[in-house]
Amino acid sequence: MNKKQKKIITLTGIFALTFGIVPNVSAMHIMEGYLPGAYCIAWGVLCIPFLAAGFMSIKKTLNEHRNLITLLAMSGAFVFVISSLKIPSVTGSCSHMTGTGLGAILFGPSAVSILGLIVLIFQAILLAHGGLTTIGANTFSMAIAGPFVTWGIFKICRKCKVNKMVSVFLAAALGDLFTYCVTAVQMALAHHADTTVFGAMGKFLLVFAPTQIPLAIVEGILTVLIVMGLENYAKPELRAVGFIREEK
Repeated sequence: MNKKQKKIITLTGIFALTFGIVPNVSAMHIMEGYLPGAYCIAWGVLCIPFLAAGFMSIKKTLNEHRNLITLLAMSGAFVFVISSLKIPSVTGSCSHMTGTGLGAILFGPSAVSILGLIVLIFQAILLAHGGLTTIGANTFSMAIAGPFVTWGIFKICRKCKVNKMVSVFLAAALGDLFTYCVTAVQMALAHHADTTVFGAMGKFLLVFAPTQIPLAIVEGILTVLIVMGLENYAKPELRAVGFIREEK
């Protein structure tokens, strides 16, 4: 058994074990039926160009580097597992890590939109986590907005010559927090009958903050640990995605 086969078996084993111990609870991203129909359609339509760009990005990456399919699948599995571990929060939603930062850093934010959509569909069907009617809103917040912020922060940090692992931590943690800022906006736009949109958004953010801030810090640390592991065992793949530059 070669090193690559051992890595695949180890990753799938971790995925299966974690999936097996995820509790069956009713907490969700934005749950089924929580958003009015018009909002569900609008958020879904807004996701379409990003998903088209993501499909083309993944196709281009795999056409150029077929060996990256394992790393891409691992990034998707990481999103599935880590975002399934959730803490009930504000009515109609919950707090959890997103896991999208890793994929955004390695493959860019467009590719993560496809990974996130796949994860959200499976979670809605298999775990009652989120919903099919709210799939557009959840995709935009978790698989589009958060990853783009993660990618942008990582690129800015690297241009400013911030330590690579510090850059990974900041990007993953702040991307996670931004996801919940967008979720708060989505919920405030749909439910602000007794106050203004900004007032409702503030209330949602205050409820999310006690659980989401520590979770974002944990996600940043986990992402750093995974990247450190990949630097030891998957250097060719990291060079292929441009995370590790060839030494001159």
